[in-house]
Amino acid sequence: MRPRLELILGLVSGLMLALPPAGLVRAASAEETAEARQLIARGKRFEHGVGAPQQLDQALTLYCRAADLGLDEAGFQLGWLYASGRLGAVDEVMAAAWFQRAHAAGHPHAASQLRRLRALDRPLNEQPRCLLTDALVERRLPPPGSTDKRNATAAASETPAGFEVRELARADIIALVRQLAPDFDLDPELVLALIQAESNFDPTAHSPKDARGLMQLIPETAQRFGVEDIWDPVQNMRGGMAYLRWLLDHFDGDRELALAGYNAGEGAVRRHGGIPPYPETQAYVKRITARLEATPVITEVGARTRASR
Repeated sequence: MRPRLELILGLVSGLMLALPPAGLVRAASAEETAEARQLIARGKRFEHGVGAPQQLDQALTLYCRAADLGLDEAGFQLGWLYASGRLGAVDEVMAAAWFQRAHAAGHPHAASQLRRLRALDRPLNEQPRCLLTDALVERRLPPPGSTDKRNATAAASETPAGFEVRELARADIIALVRQLAPDFDLDPELVLALIQAESNFDPTAHSPKDARGLMQLIPETAQRFGVEDIWDPVQNMRGGMAYLRWLLDHFDGDRELALAGYNAGEGAVRRHGGIPPYPETQAYVKRITARLEATPVITEVGARTRASR
């Protein structure tokens, strides 16, 4: 049993500072909201290494200070970091606690993340806390009502609605996307257009740049978003959708910048101040945008394709 860790607000390794319980979210004053937004902006610079050295503990500390001031966005950012694996481990328990706090404060995307974790109306035994990276341990939420201790891979690869993951037709993939996309507040047509551009619905696609599967995740991105088996089609889609959701949030909902980031990396978009001047990326964004504006992604049943190695 892991000992209970105390919370801090500050860069003191291994310490933490307690915050109000998720159900006791107070409304922030205008001054507090302005201060909290400044803290979030500073935290993002440390999180992404833009205009400051990348220091994840410093980002966590600033987000925690903003959360203590009552800003729902801060709780959402903390939940995302603990859920994404960017801190070196995935802690779904702490992520759910922070997402519940953000949801109670009215954050528009927190509910979708809680549905993804199966924790929207789920009572938790933990309150949101500011765990720094050296205090983080890998923790996954078991399925609701489960009494066993299945490993993270089993829970993560659980396929909705009884789909068979060994062999999927295009129509099966489309049905899965339509079922999974709302968990990430994504338009299913956007996800389908991206999958068509990335892999043409081939779960075994493997690019020369080592991008793999339906959504062409590279191993580093897969690890960043908690994908255990990159070749598992459900995990691959969840990881790709999590990355696309992150990009849309990161670029304030700008779809074209998010698509450019998916193709070339968010760092390239930041460096160039927009869609990078790479012919491949510019054609990629135009192709997907035109497909979305023209006709829906083709949904007829195609040849069956193998969905696992």
